[in-house]
Amino acid sequence: MLGVIMASITILLVPNNNMGWYMKMWALALISVISFLHLFSSNWSYEMANSFLNQDSMSSVLISLTLWISMMMLLASQNSVKIAKNSIYQFTTMILGLNAILVVAFYANNIMLFYFFFEASLIPTLLLILGWGYQPERLQAGMYMMIYTVAASLPLLLTILWNISSTSCSSMLMTSTLRLNSNFLSMTWASNLLTLLIFAAFLVKLPMFTVHLWLPKAHVEAPVAGSMVLAAILLKLGGYGILRMYQYFNFMGSGFLVLVFSLALWGGVLTSIICFRQTDFKSLIAYSSVGHMSLMLAGAFSNSAWGWYGALVLMVSHGFCSSALFALANYTYEKTHTRSLFLTKGMLMFLPTLSLWWFMFAIMNMAAPPSINLMGEIMMFPAVIFSSSYYVASLALMSFLAALYSMYLFTCSQHGGSPKFAKPFSTFKSSGYILMLMHWLPANFLILKSDLIFLWV
Repeated sequence: MLGVIMASITILLVPNNNMGWYMKMWALALISVISFLHLFSSNWSYEMANSFLNQDSMSSVLISLTLWISMMMLLASQNSVKIAKNSIYQFTTMILGLNAILVVAFYANNIMLFYFFFEASLIPTLLLILGWGYQPERLQAGMYMMIYTVAASLPLLLTILWNISSTSCSSMLMTSTLRLNSNFLSMTWASNLLTLLIFAAFLVKLPMFTVHLWLPKAHVEAPVAGSMVLAAILLKLGGYGILRMYQYFNFMGSGFLVLVFSLALWGGVLTSIICFRQTDFKSLIAYSSVGHMSLMLAGAFSNSAWGWYGALVLMVSHGFCSSALFALANYTYEKTHTRSLFLTKGMLMFLPTLSLWWFMFAIMNMAAPPSINLMGEIMMFPAVIFSSSYYVASLALMSFLAALYSMYLFTCSQHGGSPKFAKPFSTFKSSGYILMLMHWLPANFLILKSDLIFLWV
């Protein structure tokens, strides 16, 4: 565990030269392969390092995802940063700095350490959007993201400080503190208030419907690496925080959670409908992320083992799928110089291999077999339905609409007449094939080791 943290930080010391980009990419590849081998080792056991850092199965799988996606971000940004010579050293420093912050955040056992790095992850992301974004509106998008997330996380800080002062313990795994039988917490309003204070920061980070407006703006203005890290890792930080807070506060639930549960599910249906009104590739994929994360939230709040298993599997599968979709949107943008669904038509005639990858990830987005997305939804649906049969309609609608907008995204961009303004002779380079393959393989072949899923939580 400490080796992974030290290795993530040490890559920052790679010298700034012509080979520095590729050395950092290979170093990330090596560390991510080692972390995957650790996941699949037969003698895997629970480990505790000290009072500040810990390693368990849930953090380990998200660390592997973080390292893998960090390598993919460098690979996807070759054209726009490395070849264009667009502040290469600063860009790699931001990526690797964010990678190190996320690794420590997932490994943190001390609640204040986790909160600090949870908030610190915003700074490199903001700098990525401001420094390498596409349009002048990126400043507004960055401010949106900062104000939403920082304002929502301040109540969490107050709750954590109150909890530490009352229990004199800051270890997330060694304390179970929420004494619901006390006079204060036995009051309904106090329990609901505490629920809101604890989970508000993570619901914004996730994001849940009604506090999701920063996400499409940030995605549209971010460079491809910014979109990939936002969708694949930073959203998972919100889901991971919810699961960890359940453990830390020994949370048993309150009446307010029923409202959040219902809002998440019906909000997922509404955002799925909103997808059909989008004209921008990245905006559509961002809204689809809100729908998928609302399903993950429902699994986490279902208070069942299967719901938690399904939530973690959905987080991992969505990380691979959404990251690949944003990379594909970037490749299409580099070809046509527009992200409009109305203007991008007939890409099947220009680049049939790129269309094949669009199809593969579109069907993965709708949870088609053999992707682990399907397994996550299969585990999620019984957990949510057994919580309340009233959620059947929203689950069915969300599943149906996910298939519909995935097909809509594919047919709008790949079919139709060829655009007159597209570059006719630019090719799809081998690095693009590798990038897509490295997203597709783990997202589909992890289902062959489904017995490991039950060790992850």
